[in-house]
Amino acid sequence: MTGEQGTVIAAHGRHYLVQAGEQKVQCVTRGKKSDVATGDIVHWKRTSADQGVIESIAERKTLLYRSDQYKSKLLAANVTQLFIVVATQPGFSDDLVSRALVAAEAGGIAAHIILNKVDIEELLPQTRERLALYGNLGYPIHEVSARSQPEQTKALLQPLMQGQSSILIGQSGMGKSSLINLLVPDAELATREISAALDSGKHTTTFTRLFMTGPDTAIIDSPGFQEFGLYHLTEGMLERAFREFGPHLGHCRFYNCHHLTEPGCAVLGAVEAGEIAPLRHALYQQLVHESSQKLY
Repeated sequence: MTGEQGTVIAAHGRHYLVQAGEQKVQCVTRGKKSDVATGDIVHWKRTSADQGVIESIAERKTLLYRSDQYKSKLLAANVTQLFIVVATQPGFSDDLVSRALVAAEAGGIAAHIILNKVDIEELLPQTRERLALYGNLGYPIHEVSARSQPEQTKALLQPLMQGQSSILIGQSGMGKSSLINLLVPDAELATREISAALDSGKHTTTFTRLFMTGPDTAIIDSPGFQEFGLYHLTEGMLERAFREFGPHLGHCRFYNCHHLTEPGCAVLGAVEAGEIAPLRHALYQQLVHESSQKLY
């Protein structure tokens, strides 16, 4: 039997659903390896009409993942842009937004923020004020209301997705599912099909899934999560992933400065001068600490 190429559109445990042309094929990996991610281009071999085994993974352009002290969890491969979905209500976590931005920077992925539920006008000014921190760093912020202005929302976001592989992430309650349903025709039906194929029953929201919405356009829906661990990033990767640190790197008194408590640190000087937000530097400190705790 000859090998074929396809795209992994969902992963659940060590079971993968591969889109090969018009067909969806259930695949497993050889042995115990489970380092395949949604979005991976894989070479697979058919073992029956709708089943196969993954032989190899094509070289990835990007890989987005999160990690805790003990293990890492692949989110998606070959992603070109990340959309962080926040809302006026319920409140969102600045920590999660900042961590997702750091992950995107470290992975070479363009990052955007979608502010949903802008029809809740009484909470809009304070939400905009919180997001200004990220807007000032150059991250685009797109204001939408998926429920009350579905057509305008689609008209704004669809061109941004065109020709890209985009992943949407966010805490539960931000309206990410409503956005996915707007951007992906028959998303719920497709999700049910994926769920049935992977035999994951009712756990439809616990895995990342990819929808092809055009020949060169993919939209990836990830599970809602409250935490975004970045234990895998080294100190050197971290300092470069905070884009506002950039102008100050290389100007510290000590060439091996950690930007934590050292005298003559240009980054700390920029925090004191109001050029770097204390909130962001505090996160950097926390991430450096986490990086040193890694056990895997």
